[in-house]
Amino acid sequence: MFAPREVFRHLQSMRHYIAFSTIFLLAGIVVGATNPALEAFINSQMSGLRQIAQNINESSNPTLYLMLFIFFNNAIKAILVMYIGSLFGIVPIVFLAINGMMLGYLINKMAEQGSAELFTIVVKGLLPHGIIELAAIVIACAYGLRFGRMMLKGLGTLFTRRSGWGQELEQYVLRTLPVMVLIVIMLIIAAVIESTVTVWLLGK
Repeated sequence: MFAPREVFRHLQSMRHYIAFSTIFLLAGIVVGATNPALEAFINSQMSGLRQIAQNINESSNPTLYLMLFIFFNNAIKAILVMYIGSLFGIVPIVFLAINGMMLGYLINKMAEQGSAELFTIVVKGLLPHGIIELAAIVIACAYGLRFGRMMLKGLGTLFTRRSGWGQELEQYVLRTLPVMVLIVIMLIIAAVIESTVTVWLLGK
């Protein structure tokens, strides 16, 4: 079950859910970049992160604390969204939309300041770690969406009295365990890059 080949084979079977997750994320980016009415909401989301970042910068070991914060913040949210998706897939959709809107808003603000600022934030600030981090989030949300669909199917079995749903759910949950490990590894790598390489690139 934990063999890499089996994990990637299961990821391939999830390609439709991964595609849907990607679409929701991209839609959030477009909304965040084009809807100024969301500015107050997005700023409220970012204000807490700014305060945490300031506290980390004033700590005795900013690099280590930044890496730990980024990892635990992303890992806890990613793992939760995989299983809270059992609430009919609502949480993964909201999670993708909010993250997409914040990303779109940030990119739009940098674009308003000129192409140089946009290049800096995208190429130096987002790409080094963002590709891995966003991929992990999309995969986690895809599994959350699948979990939500399975729970809806389970509700249906209450009326149709079909058997086998419990076994299918158990097999699915077992399949999520190696994927959860993969997501954690991806987020560790992303956190290391973001707290070291990205900080170095932005400081140049």
